[in-house]
Parts: sequence; structure tokens; C-alpha cells
Amino acid sequence: MFAQEEPVSPPQDPFLNDPMMYEGPSPLWSFLESGFAFLYLLFWIWMLVDCLRKDPDRFMWFWVILIFQPFGAAIYFFLRWLPTNQFQLPEFARPLLRQRRLNELETAAMQIGNAYQFVRWGDALKDAGVFHKSLAAYQQALAKELDNLQALWGAAQMKMKFKDFQEAQSLCQKVLAIDAEYKFGDVSLMYCKTICELDTPEKAREQLVIHTKRWRQPEALYLLATLEAEAGDHQTARKTLQSMLLDINGSPRGIARKFVRWKSKAKRLLNKLPKA
Repeated sequence: MFAQEEPVSPPQDPFLNDPMMYEGPSPLWSFLESGFAFLYLLFWIWMLVDCLRKDPDRFMWFWVILIFQPFGAAIYFFLRWLPTNQFQLPEFARPLLRQRRLNELETAAMQIGNAYQFVRWGDALKDAGVFHKSLAAYQQALAKELDNLQALWGAAQMKMKFKDFQEAQSLCQKVLAIDAEYKFGDVSLMYCKTICELDTPEKAREQLVIHTKRWRQPEALYLLATLEAEAGDHQTARKTLQSMLLDINGSPRGIARKFVRWKSKAKRLLNKLPKA
């Protein structure tokens, strides 16, 4: 009898039992995927609620957010939420849109040619850190309108930036002669700073006393206390700093946060003053 042949088994697929091909995604990837999905859900709900509560065209945008997934919420965010909430882009992203805005304002200033357009262009250049062109824009506005308060103030800020204290002082005086309360004491404070640079400490201290009776800005009070301490009037300097801290601590929380720097400097100066 013929020997019985053993059945030949088909060749085995080497990847058939490979666990790497069949195991699920890694725990880290699953966590990240879930996290992104959760964040997107929160963002989607935020845009939808904002649309329903505030947008005058809420019916149209509601369907855009609801139907065009996953881009509907992002479209609403960029086209409706950002413009209406005057949101400022992060510092690193601002140059992406800044140059186009500057070009538009420059074109308007050159074509229309009135003081208002040059002031707008100067303000935008100042915010962009292009200070020399900003000063030139303010000067062009003043050439068309000598007593334009916005142009005078903008030019004074630029002159102060370039440490041209004499010219900055002259410009501040012109603003104060027209409106002594313009910018709620900011012009008066800059005028005091120019006196600190150009005149005697006694004169600067005298002017700061006048200023702080009307405008109790933390920066002005700190400058006054510094001059008092330098003059050896430590007790008066201490009282000035303590009253400044009381003003900050008694103000609303949102305002107090803006003056954290001056609060910290006041505390350091207090610690340096001799004990009474």
C-alpha cells in the first residue's frame, strides 16, 4: 500500500499574529484625541451660545455653526466674534495684519489729506512701534491744524520717546492751555516728567504736588515720594507712599491689577526709608 501523505499546510502569514497590527491606539494618543474633541465641543458651544445671545443675524449664523462641521464655529469666530469684541491678537500674530492696516491708513491720509486722517495714521504707527514715521504723521496733522489736541499729544509722546524733553514740554503746555484735563491727567503727568528732566528737583516736586492734588495717579505719587525721599523728607515720603497704597487697595480689583508694578515699587521704597 502506498504510504499516506501528510496534508500540506498553507504557508502561514507572518503578520497574522503580529500584535502590533491589531492592538488599539496608544493611551497617550487616545487621551490627546479625547482632549481635542472636548476642547472643540466647548468652543462649539461657546460660539453657538454667543451667536444666539448677541448676533443680530443669529438665525443665519446658527445654521452655519450647526451644519458646517467642524469649520462652522471657526468661521463664526473669525468673521463675527473677533470684529464685534475688539479682540487684540497676540503680539506675535499682529504683524500679519498690521502692515495692511498701516497701508490703508497711509493711503487715506495721503488721499483725503486732513488732520484727522494723519492722526489716525500716526496712532497706528505708534502702536506698531514705528515711532519716527508716527512723529512725522503727527507733524503733518499739525501743519494742517495747529491746535489739534490729538496731534499735539501724539507728537509730545513721540518727543518724550526720543528724549527731546524740551520739545515734549512745549507740546504738553500747548495741550494744557487748550484743555487742562485732556487725557485725564496723562498730559499733566508728562509735563511733570519733563520738569524732572529739565529743571531742579524742587521745581519738579512743587509741580507734582499740584498735579497729585487733582490726579492721584500711582506713578505721579511714586515720583513725588521719590523726590521727597531724595530731599531727606522721609516722613512725608512715607505718608505719600502709604496714601498711594491705600488708593490702590481701595480701588476695584480690575483697576488695582493695572497698578501692581507701582504697588510693588512703593513697597520696596517704603522698606528703604529710615524708620521714624
